[in-house]
Amino acid sequence: MQVRKEKLKRVIKKFKDKKVLVVGDLILDHYIFGQAERISPEAPVPIVWANRENFLGGGAVNVANNLVSLGAKVYLCGVIGDDEFGKKLIEIIKRKKINTDLVIKDKLRPTTIKTRVVATHQQVIRVDWESREILSLALNQKILKNVHKVINELDGVIVEDYGKGVINPYLVEELVRISKRNNKVITVDPKEEHFDYYENVTALTPNLKEAQAAVNMKIKSKEEINLLGKILKEKLRPSCVLITLGEEGIRLFLEKEIWHIPTYALEVFDVTGAGDTVIATFTLALLAGASFLEAAVISNLCAGIVVGKFGPATVTLSEIEGKIKTTKIDVEKTEG
Repeated sequence: MQVRKEKLKRVIKKFKDKKVLVVGDLILDHYIFGQAERISPEAPVPIVWANRENFLGGGAVNVANNLVSLGAKVYLCGVIGDDEFGKKLIEIIKRKKINTDLVIKDKLRPTTIKTRVVATHQQVIRVDWESREILSLALNQKILKNVHKVINELDGVIVEDYGKGVINPYLVEELVRISKRNNKVITVDPKEEHFDYYENVTALTPNLKEAQAAVNMKIKSKEEINLLGKILKEKLRPSCVLITLGEEGIRLFLEKEIWHIPTYALEVFDVTGAGDTVIATFTLALLAGASFLEAAVISNLCAGIVVGKFGPATVTLSEIEGKIKTTKIDVEKTEG
């Protein structure tokens, strides 16, 4: 079956000015680039001569970046430390014209930072500074108070869970309740240890590894993916489940249908942040009037673009338009 390209084009034209709240773990991605030509005499590790560094927004920040690059207005809600890395992250976020009024500073926890050392396009090591402690009740209530302030202005809510303590059962339950009561779409990019948190959301977008962990099931063949998705959908009762399968594409689970969408990537350079792009574009497409299937196709097209870039990348409307124009878009109903 082919999805109508004209409908996809109409959907992406409506991305502009949609208002989305992203709630989740705010991460500062720090890259150190250099050359490695010899092994250290102190230990069997390469010596990297650093010559450049770069700071980027990761985690929920990268989801927000993807939304902004497509014309959406974005509110970002999360927690940072009262430290220099937190200041750096806020600077990066503000440069993207993302609203930071709902970002909370906590003196008791550090800003999450991931430092990657890259030598000649090869990541040598990653060093993480973070706290994974669940937020206090007071911080949870402060977040929810902030959400109440903006909920009437929003079109949708995205929960981005990187397992750094912001997303917890109490917060998710209240976010779902507030969103449902105000007729807002709420989607979740899950963390495998936290699946019991995410009941009754609009959409879940796990990768295959996360989906298997969620239902304690190790699949032995591609044919078992359908069973995996069905169990996940019955367990948590979302309106749909979107399982990303890497080079195999995406599998979409609806109430009575299961669809497979093959990958549209021409070349895979770096999968960092591809899941962020999927949930951002899938949610934005739903808000712009796409069906679940059309939204899944659009998000798969966008994922095919970002994996050809380095680091937590984003896509533009012109890139999506070009991808739609040049791609044969086929989807296959596997059941239902």
